[in-house]
Amino acid sequence: MELVFATQNAHKITEINQALGNLFKVKSLMEIGCLEELPETQNTMEGNARQKAIYVHETYHANCFADDSGMEVEALDGRPGIYSARYAGMDKNMDANMAKVLDELKDKDNRRARFRTVIALAVDGQVTIFEGVINGQIIHDRRGQNGFGYDPIFMPDGYNRTFAEMTLIEKNSISHRAIAVSKLKAHLEAHQKL
Repeated sequence: MELVFATQNAHKITEINQALGNLFKVKSLMEIGCLEELPETQNTMEGNARQKAIYVHETYHANCFADDSGMEVEALDGRPGIYSARYAGMDKNMDANMAKVLDELKDKDNRRARFRTVIALAVDGQVTIFEGVINGQIIHDRRGQNGFGYDPIFMPDGYNRTFAEMTLIEKNSISHRAIAVSKLKAHLEAHQKL
């Protein structure tokens, strides 16, 4: 089965190809000639993932999956959520995003947070949703040099290190994206047997 992953990120494509194994060939948007910005105008991660997957499926007549991810902080009523990449402004400055979250939490005792990924799979006109969640807390200061995004301030439950202090292999074995991708893989494997 060939699938398009609605991303231009070559690293994500490699990661997904490794996760899905040899049963599936995953192509990037560039490989199918899709160079435009995909629509993301919904107010939920599910909505954005679904919108991107359906857009590629209908426009390029390709089976496709798309993801949307974000960090949800309990004391901030679930923010930054779908605005995770642009929380401090449209320039997607992660240092500024982390600084804004830390500032908004400075007087709060509740530092519970979770990372969430939603994957929408559009195959033959049917959309299936997969979700991955990892719970943890926002620490007071940034720690670690690995990872990206909010990784230096997020410590998953059961660990004494942030995502940014873990190796990529360690993080990917427990991350929200890994959980969602494993559900996608199980669904695709079951679908292959039909």
